[in-house]
Amino acid sequence: MCDKGSMAQYTRVSGFVGLITLQNPPVNALSAAVRQGIVDMVERALSDPIVKSVVICGQNGNFCGGADIKEFGTNMSGPPLVPMIDAIEAANKPVVAAIEGSALGGGLELALGCHYRIAHSKARLGLPEVTLGLLPAAGGTQRLPRLVGVPAALNLITTGRHVTAAQALQLGIVDQVTDHNAVDVAVTFSLSVAGQSLDARRISTYLCPLPSDFDALFEGVMQKVRQSARGAIAPVACVQAVRAAATLPYTKGMEREQELMATLFTSGQARAQQYCFFAQRAVGRWRMPSGARWETSKPRPVHKAAVIGLGTMGRGITVALAQTGLSVVAVETQEKQLMEAKQAVSGMLERGAKRHGVVPTLDRISYSQNIQAIAEVDLVIEAVFEDMALKTEVFQQLSAVCKPGTLLCTNTSALDVDKLASETPNPELVVGMHFFAPAHVMKLLEVVYGPRSSPQAVATAMQLGKKMGKVSVAVGNCRGFVGNRMLMPYLQQAFFLLEEGATPELVDQALEEFGFPMGVFRMSDLSGLDIGWRVRKRDELVEPDMASGKSARIRQGSRYSPLGDLLCEQGRFGQKTGRGWYQYDKPGSRVARSDPWLHSFLVEYRARHGLVPRSIDHQEVLERCLYALINEGFRILEDGIAAGPEDIDVIYVFGYGWPRHRGGPMFYAGMVGLAKVLERLEHYQQAHPDVPYLQPCSLLRRLVAGGSPPIHRWREVIKKHQSQL
Repeated sequence: MCDKGSMAQYTRVSGFVGLITLQNPPVNALSAAVRQGIVDMVERALSDPIVKSVVICGQNGNFCGGADIKEFGTNMSGPPLVPMIDAIEAANKPVVAAIEGSALGGGLELALGCHYRIAHSKARLGLPEVTLGLLPAAGGTQRLPRLVGVPAALNLITTGRHVTAAQALQLGIVDQVTDHNAVDVAVTFSLSVAGQSLDARRISTYLCPLPSDFDALFEGVMQKVRQSARGAIAPVACVQAVRAAATLPYTKGMEREQELMATLFTSGQARAQQYCFFAQRAVGRWRMPSGARWETSKPRPVHKAAVIGLGTMGRGITVALAQTGLSVVAVETQEKQLMEAKQAVSGMLERGAKRHGVVPTLDRISYSQNIQAIAEVDLVIEAVFEDMALKTEVFQQLSAVCKPGTLLCTNTSALDVDKLASETPNPELVVGMHFFAPAHVMKLLEVVYGPRSSPQAVATAMQLGKKMGKVSVAVGNCRGFVGNRMLMPYLQQAFFLLEEGATPELVDQALEEFGFPMGVFRMSDLSGLDIGWRVRKRDELVEPDMASGKSARIRQGSRYSPLGDLLCEQGRFGQKTGRGWYQYDKPGSRVARSDPWLHSFLVEYRARHGLVPRSIDHQEVLERCLYALINEGFRILEDGIAAGPEDIDVIYVFGYGWPRHRGGPMFYAGMVGLAKVLERLEHYQQAHPDVPYLQPCSLLRRLVAGGSPPIHRWREVIKKHQSQL
């Protein structure tokens, strides 16, 4: 007998077991209809005298991915989760959760309300609500610590990380792990415990095990969480909710969980993090100005790939490709560099495999000093030194060696992809794949299409990025693409602030309090000041230590700060030399200390150029650095280099450390108010008429004139704007 009417199907199996199957593809999210189905079917199973036990599972081998996020912005209807889960726990017949696929968020909370949990060995479990600016509010913060203890519960709930079935068994979250069909195992098991007392199986009745140094533990965790959260409120609320589980009776703890959730639920931070969640999905649905789109562009299969150049980037890309399961040909013409790269790549693969408990994939990579070795690959990623002449030469060689139809990708951070494409007989096969260092770790990939790149080439690069676990964003070709183009005005404003009276410490502190993992000067020391210096030399911006006064600080008609150049002339390249914007105990050391030399250097510099220092506050640092960056973002939208604001925001959150709880630069502009951003840009433009990029972008003006529509409506305005240009 079977009932299919609702989004939870009810079947009686093995004669005496009521099997409830959640049916809401793709992840069986707990929508209003699913919750109603569960309530009805549980009631039915419990009132059926023939049924001795109940098993809850999800269809298509996936237990439950949690709440339906699409419901968050609406008036929630249907039965609430908490009483539904309480009713399951209070049942007088054993209820067993059969977990296959994933049990995440509300899905895991549902399983914690069951009396037993049986997981398939490939299942993943977790409470990722914190990544959406929330906390697990269907008893997760109260039941999990009672089941696995406070330290383990704090770790899972404040990070939102997923654990494997084996780890869940070790922690005590599940009772059994099986390689067989979890539903069959659960049905058999549920019959074996039918009729036994369930008093010891209701987690809400457990006493929370208290560590002896209880207060010290919470103090320590709270300090660590505040540090890593950098202003995000959800992780802090998670700690407070778990503390309630440890100090209050269950019903009081539940009240505290609800109170904390209520403050988070309506917060701007939760809105920002949920926007990020959907934006990350939206960037996969790319489209090009030509009208080509993701739905109609079929990627080519890639079985074998090559990497040319095994410096830092090339090594990371090689590792990322090998971990995807591709066979990789790694080419480096310099013998010494090749030997070092082999060792480094093997080390990275071994460490990665150890972390994930798998066998390292060393046999997938073959090394060569000869470019002929790549004749049979499907796709090449060129990662040689950032120099146009060198890259051009490599592309001419690739065109001669590769089989017809091979995709040629360049890992460049700013060079003209179209110019490289024009060096090959098949420019439609050329795209940029801009990785971020370290390439096997950083999640972002900018896929750059030139005016002649084929939609198929873009689709192939996008899909390869996805396979490598990257968040891939398709962007147009211009100087610096999206990320680095927006970074330029941000960095320049930071330099100008130093000229006007700020210190590196002040600027960095303001940006770090905003939520960046590192301020601009600490970041510059980490990546190396000489990198930007090389680019500025190539662009003929660097002049020998020149006269004083204003003319020395003008290049190509607009304001320029030579501070970075002057530091490089002193051999101060950052961490690698032990001196940069800060000083370090020794070259390569990570701890930045204030440098008296730099402070007196700034005093002399200002005096020489007739700059009168003034007091600068955090607010000005944020407005000038961030609004200059945001204004460039609007220009990028206006130029059609990014298809929508989500693309820019995803690039900044995943590639440039923009705090996730602030949604991304374009989302943040909407939160602050576009009119306010416009007004402050106009203010700074008047104060600094020699900085052209502070001139507010005309798209920003149009959005403000149109009443500052919400961010999901910007694309309509952009389309109109572009059709009139």
